[in-house]
Amino acid sequence: MNIEGLDYNTQREKLLMPEYGREIQKMVDHAVSLPTKEERQRCAETIVQLMESKNPQIQDSENAEQALWDHLYLMSRKQLDIDWPFDVSEAEKILLKPAPLTHPTGGARMRHYGRLIEELFEKLKSMPEGEERDELVRLTANQMKRDLAAWGHGSMDDEKVADDLARFTDGKIQLDLSSFRFESMTATGNGKNNKKKK
Repeated sequence: MNIEGLDYNTQREKLLMPEYGREIQKMVDHAVSLPTKEERQRCAETIVQLMESKNPQIQDSENAEQALWDHLYLMSRKQLDIDWPFDVSEAEKILLKPAPLTHPTGGARMRHYGRLIEELFEKLKSMPEGEERDELVRLTANQMKRDLAAWGHGSMDDEKVADDLARFTDGKIQLDLSSFRFESMTATGNGKNNKKKK
């Protein structure tokens, strides 16, 4: 909707570096249009001081001045003809976006346990009997029970944990449910009281 006399940011040109705001961008555009190099240089130095005050957290970086001049270079669309105090040839790297990270769940047989538990299954298969393995079995079984509670809408079946642990360790780990004690936990698995407030 266009209303005569109203100026919306959505109708304006997109800012290259929005953290500095539209007024700084207008100053940069003005600096580019100045007729002499001396005027452009003075104007650029003033703009960099204003940019620093507008974006104070940049001072925490080790190359703050370089970054400010790089930003000015980009905001001028590489049109500002001045004697740059820093090499701005690498400035465009600032605008590059990192490649998206891949999610590591690919290939998980049982997504509700996750890859870390599956790695523990593999570790338990090759561990020799002893206190260290018993402790890892205890930690793994309790985490499996918490995972079941979180993914199974409150279902925490000890037999399911014992069965999965035996199945995924190729029978190497057999929980004796008559003697094994799981940690106490609520139906949600986090120990918090979920009563509704009145």
